[in-house]
Amino acid sequence: MLKETAERLSSGKKIILVHGNADVDAVGSAYALAKCFPPADICAPGGTDRVSKLVSEKMSMNILSEFDPSEYDLVVTVDTSSPDQFLPGNAEVPEGSVIIDHHTPTGKWDKMHFLCDDSRVSCAELVYDIIRTAGVEMPRDAALALLGGMLTDSGHFQYADSRLMRTFAEILEIYKIDMDEAMTLTRADQSMSERVAVMKGIGRSTFDRVGDMIVAVSYGKSYESAMCKALMGCGADVAFAASQREGGFRLSGRASQEAVRRGIHLGEIMKGIGSETDTDGGGHGGAAGMSGTGDAEAMLHICMKRTMDEFREIKKRTGSEFP
Repeated sequence: MLKETAERLSSGKKIILVHGNADVDAVGSAYALAKCFPPADICAPGGTDRVSKLVSEKMSMNILSEFDPSEYDLVVTVDTSSPDQFLPGNAEVPEGSVIIDHHTPTGKWDKMHFLCDDSRVSCAELVYDIIRTAGVEMPRDAALALLGGMLTDSGHFQYADSRLMRTFAEILEIYKIDMDEAMTLTRADQSMSERVAVMKGIGRSTFDRVGDMIVAVSYGKSYESAMCKALMGCGADVAFAASQREGGFRLSGRASQEAVRRGIHLGEIMKGIGSETDTDGGGHGGAAGMSGTGDAEAMLHICMKRTMDEFREIKKRTGSEFP
């Protein structure tokens, strides 16, 4: 599949799409592909997150907000588990498009050229494999962008595995990138609006527990990932945060490494809820997301209930609680 994907990317003009509120892994992966398989443009029809905006400015990336399909020979999507992650009418993904992803498959990319490895921590690793398979010489800035994706999707190595660490070290060595340069790329101070949103969110949070296992949820207007991080810092083993947006909702979830080791898999939890509620959910063991039409607070309640059920199963299976 790597070779076939590389061959498909090697000809024609391409538009590379990233999911709504695109993170650094999505934007970095798209940038590396655009640099290595020209001509290509990048489009984020649902916008990018705060850190991605910072990275794109630092690297002078040109990211479109809309595109005309008639101007391109091939549509490519990266780091996007489902077409539902594009708002209706924002991006049409025609049959035969190339899909490159690392999330648990949702079954919603039928009739596409679908390259997915959900064992990879980041999509950037998979993109690096494609570029190596093609034998293309990757520019240094594209390599740096991939490092940014690996850093952020691994939680700055908190969720990394040995493969990601080896790939990261290889890129550092080959492209003569210092570690501080990679770290600085994705470093961003919290804005005042984010700090205020997080403080308010902590005040609105609720939690429940099974023994020593705690799940916390909070509702706000934005900054879902930052809220999850704050709840984890306050002691939650699993955290969910959601916001209501234009008749729909967006929800993020995070779990500690200890919770993942004990059996929590947020990607599976959200995929299951998504299939039951006709929304789009999925991700990894320790980080996942969900979006769609519905009530954000109701979805948080479902996530909490489902996680509590998982906690009870863990306690029943192991006869113990988290240390």
